[in-house]
Amino acid sequence: MRTTVALGLLIPFLGTGLGAAMVFFLRQQISDGLQRILTGFAAGVMVAASFWSLLQPALENSEHMGKLSFIPAALGFLIGIGFLLFLDEVTPHMHMDQQEEGPKVLLQRTTKLILAVTLHNIPEGMAVGVVYAGWLHSSSNGVTAAGALALALGIAIQNFPEGAIVAMPLRAEGMSKGKTFCYGVLSGAVEPLAGLFAVLAASAVVPVLPYFLAFAAGAMMYVVVEELIPEMSEGEHSNHGTIAFALGFVLMMILDVALG
Repeated sequence: MRTTVALGLLIPFLGTGLGAAMVFFLRQQISDGLQRILTGFAAGVMVAASFWSLLQPALENSEHMGKLSFIPAALGFLIGIGFLLFLDEVTPHMHMDQQEEGPKVLLQRTTKLILAVTLHNIPEGMAVGVVYAGWLHSSSNGVTAAGALALALGIAIQNFPEGAIVAMPLRAEGMSKGKTFCYGVLSGAVEPLAGLFAVLAASAVVPVLPYFLAFAAGAMMYVVVEELIPEMSEGEHSNHGTIAFALGFVLMMILDVALG
């Protein structure tokens, strides 16, 4: 079981690393069209994961409350939204002003980008950890190892374009490939740590598992609505992002249903 959990916590981190590794294979900059496709795909994966891997188990875990079974999912979801809203208020957005120039501004922009992405990765890591904690400590809450694996794979798929989107702009600013790769990887290092924290705190997590599952769903949906959908809809041919969104959603749905 410990090996299964450890691998599950590392899978999303692997997705970030593979995405960051694109600096070794692609040109210095991702085209706007490709970035829209990657962002749209990631958004579709996250929306599907939020429902099938998080909200649905949260509702199932609250069935004993009868007609009030929606309360944990609703409260947890809104708290997750509020938490990410708070983070966005106290930290920089992922959107950077590309017109600024100079080493000092580059350093500031690099720091802001990595900080923003890293903070957004915390709820995703916690989501995986919470699901694995639920699987480890109860066999009657509807959480399965296959379902946890599906969520980890879904977040890894979402992290792949995210890793590239972090690393590629830094490469375009003149940083070495090795350094940009390291920055991209480090932006995702917080995920397994957040997941491990959730697993270690399982004794406290499991009794309120529906709230934590819904919290993670709310946090992920905030990222989709606030960051990913606007980016995939910018400029011409925004329908490419919409098509990628649909493909990402369907793929994650298939993973969760087939593995769960």
